[in-house]
Formats: sequence, structure tokens, C-alpha cells
Amino acid sequence: MKDQTKIIAALLVGAAAGAAIGLLLAPESGSELREDIADYVNDLVDKTKSKAQTAANDLKEYGNDVADKAKSKWNSVVGAASDYKDQAEEYASGAYDEAKSRVKGEADDLNTSIQNA
Repeated sequence: MKDQTKIIAALLVGAAAGAAIGLLLAPESGSELREDIADYVNDLVDKTKSKAQTAANDLKEYGNDVADKAKSKWNSVVGAASDYKDQAEEYASGAYDEAKSRVKGEADDLNTSIQNA
């Protein structure tokens, strides 16, 4: 990314320098030449600002998209973990109730056999 930025900056500087040299070599009066150079530089600055604003907006939109995707994935993971927790609680509760019922049944059987003995 840094190399691309350097290349673009070099191209812009080269274009500005070439245009300035072309204007300097053109057969115009000094005031017209200065006005043409000022107009060209202003146009170049405006175009650069516009491109920079577009790039900043694109980068902001990309960042927002990445953040939204990350939030969505996080919410999905949290939801899945919550579902697994609920399933584990249900399984543990069922296993506890079953074990409690068996122990009570065995205790009742033992009590009955002691009373009948």
C-alpha cells in the first residue's frame, strides 16, 4: 500500500512539474502565465482533495463493513455458546432427576425389604 501511495504521489508531482514547464515555455505574458499556473495548481489540488476524500470514504465504509461482519460473527458465536449452555443444563438436569429417582427407588426398596424382614 505504501509503494502504491509513493507511485501515485510521484506521478502527481511529475504531472505538475511537466505542466509547469510546459506553461513556462509557452509564449504568453507573465501575468497570463501566472494565472494559468495558479488555475492548474488549484485544479490539481481540487482533484487531489476529491480523490483523497473518496479514498477516505471508501476506507471508512470498508472499516464499517468489517466491524459489522465481526459483530455478526461474535453474536453468532455467543448465540451458539448460549444454546450449548442451555442444552448442557437440560441434560444435566435430566441426569440429576434420573439419578435422584433411582436412588429414591433403591432406598424405598431397601426400606421395604428391611420392614418385611
